[in-house]
Order: sequence, then C-alpha cells, then structure tokens
Amino acid sequence: MTVKSRCDFCIECRKQTEYMLQKKKIVKTVRDKEYTFEITVAVCSECGEEMSIPGLLDVNVQEVDAQYRAAEGLISIADIKKLMEIYKIGKAPLSLALGFGEVTIPRYLEGQIPSKEYSDIMKSALSSPSYMKQRLSENKGKLTDAAYKKAIAAVDSIDRLFSVSNQMLRVIAYIFKSLEEVTPLMLQKLLYFIQGIYSALYGEPLFVEECRAWIHGPVYPEVYELFKDFKYNPIDDVRFALFEGMETGLTAQEKRVVDLVVNTFGMYGGKTLEKITHNETPWIEARNGYEEGIPSNELLSKEQIMNYYISVSQKYDISTEKGLRLYIHDMLDIS
Repeated sequence: MTVKSRCDFCIECRKQTEYMLQKKKIVKTVRDKEYTFEITVAVCSECGEEMSIPGLLDVNVQEVDAQYRAAEGLISIADIKKLMEIYKIGKAPLSLALGFGEVTIPRYLEGQIPSKEYSDIMKSALSSPSYMKQRLSENKGKLTDAAYKKAIAAVDSIDRLFSVSNQMLRVIAYIFKSLEEVTPLMLQKLLYFIQGIYSALYGEPLFVEECRAWIHGPVYPEVYELFKDFKYNPIDDVRFALFEGMETGLTAQEKRVVDLVVNTFGMYGGKTLEKITHNETPWIEARNGYEEGIPSNELLSKEQIMNYYISVSQKYDISTEKGLRLYIHDMLDIS
C-alpha cells in the first residue's frame, strides 16, 4: 500500500527523484526460528529500485522488534513504561520488585528482548494489581523504604478503583476499544443503554451493578467513582491500561449489543445522551417529586430498565441499528 511521496537521491538514477513509501514482506531467522515481517521501504518512482533514506533503517528495526514481540507474545517497551507509570516506580526498583537483577529493566528499555518467563511476569504485573502487590511484598527487602511505600500506595489506589464487577470492566474495556474518546458522562449513558437493550433482547441484565437516577441521568455509582477525576474530559489515564484485553471475555452475543449501542448512541456526546435519558420513562418516574437541580439517588431497577426497553423494541426493533437510530431521532425531537 502506498503511503506518501517525497524526494531524495537515488543511487541508480544518480539524481534526486521522488520516492514512495511502501510495505514489503521480508523473512528473517531469529533464535533459529523463521519469521515473516512487514517493513517500510522507499521505492524510486522512476526506476523502481529501493532507496536508502535517512532514518528508515531505525524505523525497520522498530517494526521488526514490535512484530517479533507480538508473534512471541512478549511485552513491548511501551508496556514496560506503562508498568513504571502505573505503579509510580523507577526502572531499577521495578527490576528488584519483580525479582529480577537491578539492571534488567533498564536493558529491556534499551531494546534487549526479554525471555518469555520474564515477559509473562511483567505482563501479569501490568494486568493485575494484586499480582504486583504480591511481588512487592516478596521483594520488599530489596527496595528502599521510600520506593516500596510509593509503589504500594499506587497498587492500593488502583485496587480501590477496580471495585466493579469483571463483567462491567469487560464492557467498559470494549467501549474504550471501540471509541476514540469517551467522557465519564458519555460512558455512564452508554452503559445504561447497553444494560437496557441487552436485557430487553435476552431477558436478563448484562452486569450486576445497580443504576441510580442522578441529576444528569442514569448513573452507576461505582463507575462514577472509577472515573470521576476526569470530570467532563475524555478518559485518558495510563492506569487504565489494565483494562486492555478484558473485552475478550465477552461473548459474541454480548459484543453484538455493545456494538449496536456504540454504532448508534456512541455517535453522540454525553450531554446529548443525557437529554435522551431525561426523556425516558424510568428516569422521569424515578425523579418524580424532585425539583430540577436537586440531587437524588433513586434506584433505576434492572426490571424497570428491561421493561422500558422491551416496550421500546416493540415499536422500534432495537435489535437493529436502523431501529435504534430512529428511536434516538424521535427522543431528541421531543421538546
């Protein structure tokens, strides 16, 4: 696939020519095993020969490294850096905390490829705060008191954040993977729509958390606590790298419903989604007796939500994107 056009000196043509950046497959042997990698090459637009472009060799090294790690299931340098950021720990202390030699992590950050055993340890620490806490406790004596306390405080903070069910986390992870930007307000409404549509279509809730009728619409309080620091800004925090991969635990049926919601409601911002919920029966009934702007914490029961969306589906067929778009249009058209 052609990417872009530039000019440089072509050795074959003996002059400045335009070149195109293209992808090329190469075969390399690494540790006695053969791999096929896709790298970027510069091709002269006039003679068709490959050209040597400044900086391209470094790009190729990075491409091969990333593809090799992916093929072998090895942790990336970027994820090692995330590990340090998430747990607020330096490279040498991280090495010791995980039970490695003091210079191990620094070498990995310079490009040395870890063994599968050490890679799996780092990946486990990245995906599980409890695992990281265990490694810290086991290797406490190797760390300075300050480094240990700082890392343990970070672990405890993350543990408190992840107070929702695994199923809820899987849905959130899938939403994050599907949409480029998600604010806390937008996330709350998407979760509510997913719960309603899933329960209406399949007769049971998708996750166990209870929903409440707050001023700005339906809210899952545990999820609010998880992301409240972002306020009205897109959720973007290195700590939530821990969500990555959790969506694989969803069934095809569950993903289908999330896709339905993301591809329809997910096209709107949080305030627009809030307006939709303010025109829906469950929130209106739960807020009955409350003046505008007065806080409430009334329960929006799973049964209420399910029954409402069953009635919606009878009119709009919410099993389809077309039906959901029509429903959204009508709800936003209410004065």
